[in-house]
Amino acid sequence: MMGSTFAARRRAAALCSALIVAGCSSGPDKPTPRPLDPLTPQNVARPAWNQRLANVQFPLTVGVARGTLAVGASDGSVLALEADSGRELWRSSIGGPLSAGVGSDGRFAAVVTLSGDLVVLEAGQIKWRKAIGTRVATAPLVAGERVFVLGVDRTVQAFDALDGRKLWTLQRPGDPLTLAQTGVLSAFKDTLVVGQGPRMTGVDPLAGTVRWEVPIGSPRGTNEVERLADLVGPALRVGNTLCARSFQAAVGCVDGDRGNLLWTRNGGGTDAVGGDREFLYGADATDRLTAWRKDNGEVAWTSEALLYRGLSAPVVHGGSVVVGDAEGTLHWLSREKGEAQLRLPTDGSPVAAPPVVVGSTLFVATRSGGLFAFRAP
Repeated sequence: MMGSTFAARRRAAALCSALIVAGCSSGPDKPTPRPLDPLTPQNVARPAWNQRLANVQFPLTVGVARGTLAVGASDGSVLALEADSGRELWRSSIGGPLSAGVGSDGRFAAVVTLSGDLVVLEAGQIKWRKAIGTRVATAPLVAGERVFVLGVDRTVQAFDALDGRKLWTLQRPGDPLTLAQTGVLSAFKDTLVVGQGPRMTGVDPLAGTVRWEVPIGSPRGTNEVERLADLVGPALRVGNTLCARSFQAAVGCVDGDRGNLLWTRNGGGTDAVGGDREFLYGADATDRLTAWRKDNGEVAWTSEALLYRGLSAPVVHGGSVVVGDAEGTLHWLSREKGEAQLRLPTDGSPVAAPPVVVGSTLFVATRSGGLFAFRAP
């Protein structure tokens, strides 16, 4: 009963932070996190470097390209770092609060402000700024000298990265309520992949026309809130396979070449999934971790060792799966069985985004602006 009560409370809290709706309250306090089991630390990672930025109070995404990390803070600060060393390459201010994280291709970095301006930087200097007329919770995607923006109303816009000229807009009918948390917006070969409600959609990036779409989740419930099933980003790409979570509904994988559904499984989580060529990982509303076999969706293992700890989306680092929690602790677990291998602290504030892996280095950002890197041996 306690688990189901907490699941309902966590879903309510997630909805209150993610919905375009006023008057929400997160309700009673959540249950006390399960005590951590003793472990013998294994040599699967070590601290590499750390940096500082201002605090982060929006759906954060870390831009990664060409060995460079780009990250933004709530006050409009944007920072680019060398992924291997943590050396600061440039730091800039947008001049206003940000509504989402940073998208970057290593040359251009793009952000959207709370006031609705798309801002593109090159080498830390503002190249252009344009009002886009929609609220954004997903970091822009920069690819092929284009900047793609996904609004919380699921409108997709494309701009020329060089001069800000609008190239096209894709607007489709939506539901009355939508999520204001990171959605699916990524590149797959010559296709733009976006989340359109519970559907993963392949779009022609040159023309803005739909090539294919696949439903991952099936909305359930008796009201608009319960029926929310938008795809939660970032999506996971492994080879030709694209996987994502449908908010509080399901997880599933799609063949990106054919636009076919490979499999889908019911699952009540609210955060993104991670994985590798063998497994897909994700946490449900009680922070029970599950590993699904990527090829067919069969459950490989589950773990309740981190219940109620406020887990981030997972990522694979070396031979481990890693999650962060609401206390800023990182947990390394074995890929094959979910057994605890290592715990390392950051700064005590919640992990603000899915950890990012560049080569052998794992990068984590926290709500208080801590930037931490850990390296596999």
